[in-house]
Amino acid sequence: MRLFPLLTAAVLVVTMLFAPAHAQEVTEIVFTSGPDGSGSLQRMVDAFNALHRGEIRVQWRQMSPENDVHHQELIDDLTSNAGGIDLMASDVVWTAELAKNRWVEDLTDRFYDAFEREAFLATPLESATYRLRIWGVPWYADAGLLFYRKDKLSESGFTGPPQTWDELQEMARKVMGDSETPYGYVFQGAEYEGGTVNAAEFIWSAGGELMTGQVTVTGLVMTGVTETDVVKVGSDEAARGLDIARRLIAAGVSPAAVTNFREQESLDAFLAGDAVFLRSWPYADGYLRRGGFTEEQFGVASLPAAVSGGRSASCLGGWNLMINASSSQAEQEAAWTLLRYLIDPAQQRLQARQAGLLPVLEALYDDADLVGEMPILALGKEVFDEQLHSRPLSPFYSEVSASIASAFHRILLGELTGSGAAQLLEKELRAIVIRNR
Repeated sequence: MRLFPLLTAAVLVVTMLFAPAHAQEVTEIVFTSGPDGSGSLQRMVDAFNALHRGEIRVQWRQMSPENDVHHQELIDDLTSNAGGIDLMASDVVWTAELAKNRWVEDLTDRFYDAFEREAFLATPLESATYRLRIWGVPWYADAGLLFYRKDKLSESGFTGPPQTWDELQEMARKVMGDSETPYGYVFQGAEYEGGTVNAAEFIWSAGGELMTGQVTVTGLVMTGVTETDVVKVGSDEAARGLDIARRLIAAGVSPAAVTNFREQESLDAFLAGDAVFLRSWPYADGYLRRGGFTEEQFGVASLPAAVSGGRSASCLGGWNLMINASSSQAEQEAAWTLLRYLIDPAQQRLQARQAGLLPVLEALYDDADLVGEMPILALGKEVFDEQLHSRPLSPFYSEVSASIASAFHRILLGELTGSGAAQLLEKELRAIVIRNR
């Protein structure tokens, strides 16, 4: 009657003797980023999961397409750890805030063990750096560009894109009249982060500044660095740049509705054939090609300068990859493995081809095959080398941005002049800096 329990015990002993000392556990991690309309990111995550089957399992979670909402979603998750994010895509302007609050891991040692600094585009890498430490690794780069209807310009007698804002206005008005195109120039004028970006580009194109930082140097060694907390927006140059934006609406070149336009609305207007010029990010190139536009119909150029012979100014955009400081050691290791996979040249090429996103690795801009497929890379390299500007590096950047976006929106509505807005911003940004010191 006791035989069955004895056999059961024997089987259990044998199983324990011949079973592995410990079965390998799968580390599950959560990776978050904005939406990806191309589907390329999900395919990369699927390929990574197949490559690391039995070791790592990644769940990709899409955050809001709206930058400001995405930022709040991320902060809420990091402060509560409700969603258990392990690897996150972070806008280039969020680095200081995330690093200062220690919500993300210091990746300095990991970075130098795995990468050569010179392999990356310089300005995107700087965006992942705070107080001389590296808190993220650039994932893809962005820069403000001018898209234009090459065919319509040609039909109106123009042989190339405008070099100045006055030339853009002149060309737009003629093409609008010749082709009955309703809008001349569409951009992002709504009161949000995109408005801040456009305001900054108008200011920089006229030789103005927003804020600058201070660096401490002892001998030949940089020993300290502050946030970008020296306010310089109250200049005549900044006022001149802001006046240009309002003048485009007052002249009927940009529609009054642009005060509510974000990236999608402005891109939709251009896709519909309702605009001659569009200010957007490089990903718009892929959207236009997928929408049936040919190289004979549209072109891409640097944004105009304020005066003939002046320098074009483009805002750095893009996203960095960061690791949650609250994740376990195993989760951080898995997140680092995924990060390195996404930065690998093969994935950077794939992302460029399928999603139209500019790579962060210098060598890919010399890849003849890739540049042949994506001519926008040549322009992107020129912009990164000569025209790129960064928004203020600050832990309280969200306050700074909200102030700039509000003032810019009021300019476009005709409630403020460029000079009035520049002086208002000088006062408000100084107050923000003092309040947060």
